[in-house]
Amino acid sequence: MTFVLDPLLYPHIIKHSQQLDFREFLQNTTPRTFGYPPVHSKMFSGLKEQIAYSFTLLQGNNLTLLTERMLDNLMLVFRQDHLGHSGWRSGSIYQFCLSMMFEATLLTMYGHPAAATRHGGVSALRDDFLKFDSKFHLLVQQVPIWLFWGMKAVRKNLINYFMPDHISRWTDMSEFIRMRMEMFEDHENLRDVDKAAHHFAMLWAALTNSVPATFWAMYYLLSHPEALQVVRQEIQEVFQISDVEFSSNTNVKLHREEMDKLPYLESAIKESFRLSSVTMSLRVVQEDFNLRLGESRSIAVREGDIIIMYPQIMYFDPEIYEEPKKFRFDRYVHNGAEKTDFYKDNQKLKHYLMPFGLGSSLCPGRFFAMSQIKQFLCLMLLYFDLQLEDGQSHFEPRKAGLGFKLHSADIRFRYRLRLQLFWKGFPQGLSMCFWGLLIVLPEGHL
Repeated sequence: MTFVLDPLLYPHIIKHSQQLDFREFLQNTTPRTFGYPPVHSKMFSGLKEQIAYSFTLLQGNNLTLLTERMLDNLMLVFRQDHLGHSGWRSGSIYQFCLSMMFEATLLTMYGHPAAATRHGGVSALRDDFLKFDSKFHLLVQQVPIWLFWGMKAVRKNLINYFMPDHISRWTDMSEFIRMRMEMFEDHENLRDVDKAAHHFAMLWAALTNSVPATFWAMYYLLSHPEALQVVRQEIQEVFQISDVEFSSNTNVKLHREEMDKLPYLESAIKESFRLSSVTMSLRVVQEDFNLRLGESRSIAVREGDIIIMYPQIMYFDPEIYEEPKKFRFDRYVHNGAEKTDFYKDNQKLKHYLMPFGLGSSLCPGRFFAMSQIKQFLCLMLLYFDLQLEDGQSHFEPRKAGLGFKLHSADIRFRYRLRLQLFWKGFPQGLSMCFWGLLIVLPEGHL
């Protein structure tokens, strides 16, 4: 195993995509983890390529539709669960983010029952999701699932929720999932339980990092009131919220073009990525060769060796990031625009922030994930006054090396409907944030 610690060498690793591959590792681990057969098997000719093509529906016009639906579903859950109270309420930041993002993402991707706007059994599904996710880092290392008491039953529950006979009755499904359903139906060797396992895996990929990433972004904003004030003001100015007429039964519209005009919000999210992402970027050597690391350097690597890039070392390098342990919400803004110039040894870094991986296995759902996070934070800052509860002790992160750190303590906050919104009513208008799992689990998950 070889660790590449110098971020200036990352482009050389990416350049050798034929000899250094991430997919083989995933093809041997994710099917066993989620309980479906390997998609590269001869039994499923063409399935791997079809799955790869399906990710094009996470871009362009399809991405616009997906993000608009996500916001509508966030508003649905917000309105029914949280917007009917005027006084201060308290709760766990992580549980709040999880409950909102989980259900809204489920509705956005898979639709809803024909006779209802929301799914039944979401709380139990969410609990099983958390149990499975807590053991994922061990399961993907091929620790047998039967070693974890009750985990096989947990996975079975998650898979059964997405059985074809069940989800075929849902309406308003995303084009992305609809295409995958049709694609799976074309492969008669794929059992219903296998199809359901693929659907469960995709929901997991959409949530496993976006939820903790949302938690960290919200936590850092709440723990830095000056950042919260600047970001809230930026959102209000861009969307001219103060001039909006309010109504209790319509959604605020946050268009993608407007969402892209929030440099301080995006910078704050990226800064939370920098402080919380513990992604390891892994490559498996496909053949013996000399890996060139510039004009005058090379190392001999053998087939089967593992090359690891661990960008967290870069994130806390004071030469690259001044005061690296501090949250600076405007770190990625310069003169009102995105800042992209970061240096090591007086050389500009091509890759200075990589929470979604890099190279050929860059997460295909990264644009949707970023939109999810932005939308959630916009709604929170527009609708609520927010405070951390007093007297909370320091907490330590966990889940090292896999996606985003998780909190090890229950961080609590207080929130109430902002007074100007409460007296006027509810806003009219807001339409506008670790995918790629079935063939390639994006690097941002490892």
